Amino acid sequence: MTLFLLNLLLALVWAMAVGRFTVPQLLLGYVLGFLVLATLEPLWGTAQYSGRILRGLRFIAFFFAELLLSSLQIAYDSLTPRLRATPRIIAVPLDAATETEITLLANFLTLTPGTLSLDISADRRTLYVHAMYARDRQTFLTEVKRGLEARLLEVLR
Repeated sequence: MTLFLLNLLLALVWAMAVGRFTVPQLLLGYVLGFLVLATLEPLWGTAQYSGRILRGLRFIAFFFAELLLSSLQIAYDSLTPRLRATPRIIAVPLDAATETEITLLANFLTLTPGTLSLDISADRRTLYVHAMYARDRQTFLTEVKRGLEARLLEVLR
C-alpha cells in the first residue's frame, strides 16, 4: 500500500514538474512512477507491488474480453429467431474464502451478461449462479473456476 501511495506521489510530482494537472499528465506520471518503482522494488527485497498491478491489469483485460464475448452472445441470440439459451442454476464450489473475495467474485459474475449470482450457502463454500448458456455443468464450472475465480484470487492474494 505504501508503494501505491508513493506511486501517486510520483505522479503528482510529475504533474508539478510539467506544470499541468491534467488527467493525461497524471496518468503519464503514474506510469513513469510505476516504471521507477518496478525497477527499484527488487532492491528493497520485495516485488509484490509491480506484480500485483500487472496481474490486476491482466484481470481487467480478461474481464472486458469476457464481457464483450458474452454481450455478443446475448445480442446474437436476441437477434436470431432460434433461442439457443440453456438456462440452469449451478452450484459453484468456492476457493474464495474471505468476504471480499466472495463478494467480488459474485459481482463480477453478475456483471457478465448471461450470468447472475443468486445466493451463497450458509457455510460460504458454495455460490449459486443462474447461467443462461450453460449447456454442460462441468464446462461452466471449469470456466468459472479456472477463468474468473482463479484470476481474481491471483490479484487479491
